Amino acid sequence: MRPAKKEHPAEKHQLHPRSKHRGRYHFQELIASCPELAPFVALNPYGDESINFFDPQAVKTLNKALLKHHYHVDQWDIPAHYLCPPIPGRADYLHYMADVLRDSVPAPLGQAIPTGPTIRCLDVGVGANGIYPLLGTQEYGWSFVGSDIDPVALQAATKILDRNPTLHARITLRHQREPTRIFQGILQKGEYVDFSLCNPPFHASRAEAHAGSVRKLSNLKRKKVRNPTLNFGGQSNELWCAGGEEAFVQKMIRESQRFATSCFWFSTLVAKQAHLKTVYQTLKQVAAADVNTIPMGHGNKISRIVTWTFLTKPEQEDWVRSRWAEALRPPL
Repeated sequence: MRPAKKEHPAEKHQLHPRSKHRGRYHFQELIASCPELAPFVALNPYGDESINFFDPQAVKTLNKALLKHHYHVDQWDIPAHYLCPPIPGRADYLHYMADVLRDSVPAPLGQAIPTGPTIRCLDVGVGANGIYPLLGTQEYGWSFVGSDIDPVALQAATKILDRNPTLHARITLRHQREPTRIFQGILQKGEYVDFSLCNPPFHASRAEAHAGSVRKLSNLKRKKVRNPTLNFGGQSNELWCAGGEEAFVQKMIRESQRFATSCFWFSTLVAKQAHLKTVYQTLKQVAAADVNTIPMGHGNKISRIVTWTFLTKPEQEDWVRSRWAEALRPPL
């Protein structure tokens, strides 16, 4: 099997066409929605309003403003030192998965994006920030199961839901009690999800993560940084695991085979292109029926989403016809 690659040349290094963040941030509008952002906004050397993206508090407050202004998430916060995600990139992952769902709809049923709570999604590693479920429920009305091995992160994500009660009905949080497992213990018997997503830990060790942060910030500041302050933060399980991204994704693919009929589309971010060879080899070993790679970019950062399914084309069509009738119905 040779994986097909869905290319979007005109947008390869840009945000998704449906992104709310394709232009510059409109800081006065964001401040109107979230006044606490105001002290962090100042003119940069080019005369444009901006924030200090090296300041963790400024980055977190910008996220609060973006979530409130664009996604109607009124109350959002995370504990100190937990991952503060870049919202435009996270939203893009969801937009591309919406395209995957749309492209799975048989032609006679149209080419609409399935929306609404009957579309169920599994976020592997939901984190303290809960960002994928928050964005996915607000953008497409989907419902989510968010799993994590860290009970503190789940407590923080639960607080976000408690402060935004309208989200409670569509987001369920589950503790993965076995750190070596991904789907087992989370997906229940007889439970089905339409896609899974994951932002896997990238580094293989704390030392590697530290070295990567030093290198990144030194390049950005054009001088040696010895003790980096992570503007986006991150706990150990968020940033590294044994074997790093490559090993984690391999494990995910192998375990996904056991849940071949429980999930339509499995997916993961793959940050390093060199890891794709191993990813494709593992997908071939588990006999995935359909594999796609979707490039995505944000500024100078280039990543990609790898999606796979074990369902044959007839089985995919059966899934859509039997489960997505409500999701494909035009709004009144």
